[in-house]
Amino acid sequence: MTQDTAPAARLAALRPLIPGLTLAATVAAAASFLGEHYGAPVMLFALLIGMAFNFLATDGACAPGIGFASRTVLRAGVALLGLRLTFGDLAGLGWQSVVAVVGLIALTIGTGFVGAKIFGRQWRFALLTGGSVAICGASAALALSAVIPPNDKLERNTLFTVVAVTAMSTIAMVFYPVLFGLLDLGDRTTGFLIGATIHDVAQVVGAGYSGSEPAGDTATVVKLLRVAMLPVVLTIVILCLRFADATPGAERPALPWFVVIFAALAAINSTGAIPQPVLDGASTLSRAMLVTAIAALGVKTSLKAMVEVGGGHLGVVILETLVLLGAALALVYSGFLFI
Repeated sequence: MTQDTAPAARLAALRPLIPGLTLAATVAAAASFLGEHYGAPVMLFALLIGMAFNFLATDGACAPGIGFASRTVLRAGVALLGLRLTFGDLAGLGWQSVVAVVGLIALTIGTGFVGAKIFGRQWRFALLTGGSVAICGASAALALSAVIPPNDKLERNTLFTVVAVTAMSTIAMVFYPVLFGLLDLGDRTTGFLIGATIHDVAQVVGAGYSGSEPAGDTATVVKLLRVAMLPVVLTIVILCLRFADATPGAERPALPWFVVIFAALAAINSTGAIPQPVLDGASTLSRAMLVTAIAALGVKTSLKAMVEVGGGHLGVVILETLVLLGAALALVYSGFLFI
């Protein structure tokens, strides 16, 4: 291939993606508009609007772009989340908070597997819901779905998990500050509890700063610590899957490129070398990519399939949420945390 024909070849390769990408981006833009004007979760709007276009999921024109948005665009959006983190902010929490958050994450994921046994669900669903409740809501669900070996229920369960954790986060954003206020906890303790127990980043920020600025600042940093655990959990999942499949010659899952980029961007951002306008732009781009990916996943999922999942799915998410809240309160009242 000559240098002159290379751009034309790349354009030809991208052309089949345009209809599906345009559909996903349009749904994402509509969801963002509605979210900003009505104060509702953008991810939830993207899912619901996307599901209305499910009839286009297998359309010959849209299918390639929808698949690209739900895979590659998703992974790129997760990778850019690394620019939200600096190791200095996380170190400022103190070792007790770090140990507490790591313990809460492990407990919540473990609860997912217990809940899956109780409600008759599979390990994939346990890992999806446990990881999303424990770490960072919808973003964690999307990242985990990218490394879990797929089956015929994975996309449906991923969409359900996103809907469930988004709804639970919105409820928690309203009621948790009231609960912690009634318990007469200090600003930083309240901030820790909000950051450690609410699933999605946006709802953590909203709940934290609804009380006070110190509570909001603490909640945000604690939540970012949970986000920082995402590549760690993904790596552990990949290693477990690799050792679980001992078949000679079997393909073993490798560490995904987006996990490596996530960690690298967090390390670079910790140096302070990236200008704030670049960080702001990257944050906006990351969110746009994740909303577009959610819209694409919505298009690929039928409402009928979502309705058929049953109450046991929701029971697992509620159990994980309650255990996380109870364990965080227990840590505070045990005197383990000094905040």
